[in-house]
Amino acid sequence: MKARVFVTLKPSVFDPQGRTIVEALHSLGYEAVGDVRQGKYFELELAVPTREEAESLAAEVADRVLSNPVIESFRLEIDAPEAVAERRP
Repeated sequence: MKARVFVTLKPSVFDPQGRTIVEALHSLGYEAVGDVRQGKYFELELAVPTREEAESLAAEVADRVLSNPVIESFRLEIDAPEAVAERRP
């Protein structure tokens, strides 16, 4: 199974890189862009049998290793293989 982890700064944390990007976009004429928040993206390949175990493992890894829970939050997406019906002749 594959898990995608999106890590972003919490809304209350100032994002200097995002601010720099939005200022650059404004200078290029993209005035309609109001704010930019930067983050990190990870893909995890998980060798677990169920979606529930994948969610649990990915959440633990994201919380303990991939993010700083003081200033960051994360969101998970799990790609679970679809059950394939057994075919009979």
